[in-house]
Amino acid sequence: MNTPNSSPKTSTVASDTPGAPFRLNWASIKRSTLFYPFIGLLVVCIVMVFASDSFLSGANLENVLRQVSINAIIAVGMTAVILTGGIDLSVGSVMALSGTLAAGLMVAGLNGVAAIVIGVAVGLGFGVANGFFVAFAGMPPIIVTLATMGIARGLALIYTGGYPIDGLPEWVSFFGSGKVLGIQAPVLIMLVVYAIAWLLLERMPFGRYVYAIGGNEQATRLSGVRVARVKLIVYTLAGLTSSFAAIVLTSRLMSGQPNAGVGFELDAIAAVVMGGTSISGGRGSIIGTLIGALLLGVLNNGLNMVGVNPYVQNVIKGGIILLAIYISRERKK
Repeated sequence: MNTPNSSPKTSTVASDTPGAPFRLNWASIKRSTLFYPFIGLLVVCIVMVFASDSFLSGANLENVLRQVSINAIIAVGMTAVILTGGIDLSVGSVMALSGTLAAGLMVAGLNGVAAIVIGVAVGLGFGVANGFFVAFAGMPPIIVTLATMGIARGLALIYTGGYPIDGLPEWVSFFGSGKVLGIQAPVLIMLVVYAIAWLLLERMPFGRYVYAIGGNEQATRLSGVRVARVKLIVYTLAGLTSSFAAIVLTSRLMSGQPNAGVGFELDAIAAVVMGGTSISGGRGSIIGTLIGALLLGVLNNGLNMVGVNPYVQNVIKGGIILLAIYISRERKK
């Protein structure tokens, strides 16, 4: 017990106890899944500032955010899938099918809102199908989503005959290039999606189940959690976010492109991994994914601005992804 003349001891670590003194602990900060992604983003931004005088221009920063938004939205669903220890390779193809179908229905004369709802429903349906085969049929996620990737892409090409669908109503462009209170619509949509995902994964019991399944699926099942149902929801979310991204991309291009989304699944996985989420599941955060998407977007933009060969860019990005996976593995150890 403290006497009137004695000094109370002060904790040197952060405390969640109300009224307890708070001091930053460097070791705790370094253990955070957000530490290395944030440092990486900061370093890349600093390098690009010195490499290009126009990097910090308002027009360029708006362009970066607009480009990042599509991949970042897809990466939300991918984050949930990877947190459970799964993978979804179908997101790019599902995005192409959702976008071309919505565009085609609009051009055919269907009400624009109804066409968008149907396009989103298609993405939702593919997500449910992926979740069913993975969670209830017990099939490997990489095989299931590889198959649905081919199915979705094939359906998009069959529906369009391999040609883009043009002639969309002018109001559709709002989702890809409009502004609300000075904020670009794609960026606003991205922020809303991330806010909802953050609440779902970080502030609700469902999020705890997702992390638990990725950490130890068998123990989670034995504790009474309906693992199959959680996995079904997770893959459904991946299909849903893919269709949201499809609407944004279709609006931005003002056409339905059957070849859209090629390689987007790899960009989404890269954003998730570069954001600090463990590829084996159970560890990571949705905020980290946003940082990872920004890091990837800034890197793409900066390399283009300084004139780096596109083939060399792929090598650089691949090396960074390998580094991110290595760091994630070492930190998990």
